[in-house]
Amino acid sequence: MEFMMSLIFLMPLFFMKCYYWFFLMFLLFMSFKFMMKLGSFMFLCKISYFMGLDLLSFCLILLSFWICSLMILASEMLFKSNYYWKLFLFLVLMLMMSLLFTFSALNMFVFYLFFEISLIPVLLLIIGWGIQPERISAGIYLMFYTLLVSLPMMLGLFYIMNFFNTLEFYFFTNLNSFLLYMCTNMVFFVKIPMYSVHLWLPKAHVEAPISGSMILAGVMLKLGGYGLMRVMKMFIEIGLKINLTFIVISLFGGAIISLVCLRQSDMKLLIAYSSVSHMSLVLSGILTMNLWGMWGALGLMMAHGLCSSGLFCLANLSYERIHSRSIYLNKGLMNFFPNLSLWWFLLCSSNMAAPPSLNLMSEILLINSLFLYSKYLLFLLFFLCFYSAVYSLFLYSYTQHGKFYSGLYSFFQINLREYLLMFLHWVPLNLLILKSEFMVMWI
Repeated sequence: MEFMMSLIFLMPLFFMKCYYWFFLMFLLFMSFKFMMKLGSFMFLCKISYFMGLDLLSFCLILLSFWICSLMILASEMLFKSNYYWKLFLFLVLMLMMSLLFTFSALNMFVFYLFFEISLIPVLLLIIGWGIQPERISAGIYLMFYTLLVSLPMMLGLFYIMNFFNTLEFYFFTNLNSFLLYMCTNMVFFVKIPMYSVHLWLPKAHVEAPISGSMILAGVMLKLGGYGLMRVMKMFIEIGLKINLTFIVISLFGGAIISLVCLRQSDMKLLIAYSSVSHMSLVLSGILTMNLWGMWGALGLMMAHGLCSSGLFCLANLSYERIHSRSIYLNKGLMNFFPNLSLWWFLLCSSNMAAPPSLNLMSEILLINSLFLYSKYLLFLLFFLCFYSAVYSLFLYSYTQHGKFYSGLYSFFQINLREYLLMFLHWVPLNLLILKSEFMVMWI
C-alpha cells in the first residue's frame, strides 16, 4: 500500500513547473525501493485488502516500474517541444497504478477490472501521441480485439463465483469445462497474442509513439501470460486434452511469423512481429503445464520485455534523426554512430538468445519443456529458433552495414540520455541470469 500512497502524494507535483525529470527520478527511486523488498518468498506475502505478492507478481511489477521509468526517459522530445507532456506523465502514472493493481490482485474480479482499465491509458497514448492518421484505426483494433473476448470472460467469472463462492485465486481447483476454458482464456490468448488473433499488435506498435511501443512490448503482452499462469490451475484436466491444439497453432504461427519478419522493410514492424514469435513460445510453455514451461515462460517474459523495448528505442533513435523507419533508408549507420552500433549488436544478439542474456536460459527451459511434452514439436521449435537468429541478423546487418542513404540532409549525434536508455535496458537483461533462481522459486 505504501507505493499507492507515494504515487498519490505525487499528484500535487503536476502543478509545478519543471518536474519532468523529477518525475523520472521518482519512478526510478520507486523501482529501486521496490527491488529492496525482494525476499525468498515462495508463498503469498505482504497481503493487505485485496492485494498480495508472490515472486511472479513481484517480477512483473518490477518490470512495470522499470519500463514506465524508461518510457519517460525515452520521450524527452515531448518535453522539449512542449507537446502535452503533463498529460503524458499523468497517463504514465495512471498506467503504472493500473498495472500495479493488476499484478498484485488476489481476487480474479479485481484482476479483470484493472486488466481492462490498463487498456485506456495505452489507447490514449497511441491516439494522442502517434504520428500517422492510421493511429485511430490501430487504437480501435487494440480496444475491440480485447473487449470482444472480455465479455465471455466476465460471464466465466460469474460462473466461477457461483461454483466456488469465491473469486480468490488461492481457492480455485479443477473445473472440467471446455466452454469455461474458452471463455476465460481467449482474452489471454488475444493479449499475449496467439497467432491468428495477433493482428492488432503490429498495427498498434507501428502507429504508437515510442512510449506506447515500449509499454506494449514490455508489459502489456505479459498480462496475457500472467493471467494464464494464474487460472491454468482450474483447467488441468481439460487442458491435458486440448492444450496441444493451441500449442501447435502457437508454434506453427511463430514459425510463419518468423518468415514474415524476414521480408519486412519497416524496422518497427519487424520488431513487433518478432514479439509475436517470442510470445508464441511463452504461450506454448505455459500450456504444457509443467514446471520447466512455467519457469521458462516467466524468464522469457522478463527478458522479452527488456529486449524488445530496447530494440524499439533503438529504432526510434534512428527515426528521430532520419525520419524514416525503412530498413532500406536506415543503412550504413555504423559510419555515423559506431557507438550505437554496439548497442544494436548487443540487443539483436540478446533477441536471438545469445549468452549471457536471460533469453538463452528461458529458451532452453521452454525448448526442454515442449520437447518433453511431445517430441514432434521439436521440428517447429527448430524453425522458430533458427529464423529468430536469421531475422535478428537481418535487422542488424541491414541497418548498420552498407552505404548510407545519400538523401540524408543533417542530423544530430546520440546524447548521454540515449546511451543511458540503452544501458538501462541491456544491463538488467544480462545481469538477471545471475539471479535466475527468482524465476523458478515462485511455483
